[in-house]
Amino acid sequence: MPYFVFRISPSLQLEHLATTDKYQQARALVRQRRAERQPEDTHDYRLIFAHQQAEAEKLLSTPRDERVIGED
Repeated sequence: MPYFVFRISPSLQLEHLATTDKYQQARALVRQRRAERQPEDTHDYRLIFAHQQAEAEKLLSTPRDERVIGED
């Protein structure tokens, strides 16, 4: 399964940047994009592991439940 790299706007618009078969390449690309980001740029860069691009977009678009650490 490939790794997909996305640029995510504050309004949660996804822009596909790259697809790689190796985690190290995807991680390096995300780190490079984050390092080159200008201070006024509010976009985020993420990588995700999925079968196809549509699945990756769905996973990134779905809100995640807040993590619970320990019990009350």
